[in-house]
Amino acid sequence: MIKLFVGLGNPGPEYEATRHNAGFWWIDELARELKVTLVPERAYHGLMARTSIAGHSVWLLQPQTFMNLSGKSVAALARFFKIQPEEILVVHDELDLSPGQAKLKRGGSHAGHNGLRDIHAQLGSSDYWRLRIGIGHPGVKGEVIHWVLKKPAPDQRQLIADSIAHSLKAYPAMLAGDMDKATLLVHTTKPPRPKPPRPAAAQDGAV
Repeated sequence: MIKLFVGLGNPGPEYEATRHNAGFWWIDELARELKVTLVPERAYHGLMARTSIAGHSVWLLQPQTFMNLSGKSVAALARFFKIQPEEILVVHDELDLSPGQAKLKRGGSHAGHNGLRDIHAQLGSSDYWRLRIGIGHPGVKGEVIHWVLKKPAPDQRQLIADSIAHSLKAYPAMLAGDMDKATLLVHTTKPPRPKPPRPAAAQDGAV
């Protein structure tokens, strides 16, 4: 089961609405769902909430170390409470997915994401779960840093919010340890609405 839910982002109001903070947005919504409040915890270098669900302790964490040092926060909490890598879910922004998409996976490379890179290093393992929230790609590699630290356009922000709401439906399965079900829930999107039938061509003189 997932015991530690981590959302990645950067602290401070100037970063609050930027694409790189999609992980923070997800944790904010989970905190509302669980009716818990994230509070500063200096020992874990982040905002943290702890609750009990079905007799099991569950933690929510938003590292306040800035993205590149996220592992310092995650590893401090995981080690203190003896949480194993496979019991951790890290939610982060994903350039390689379009806004509106989300993907769940376990393990793998950090793919250049500096928050994941530091978590790999500090945990000494890549065997944790990741929920990738699509933010889209600017199309040019040199624009990536500017892109992730910029606010998305309103229509993109809505698509990201929709993907967060959709993927959040998987958290009960994650808590139950049914990651196959959680993956299916995250990856299954609503089928597109069928297009209305085209009207029959009007006969001559009908209009």
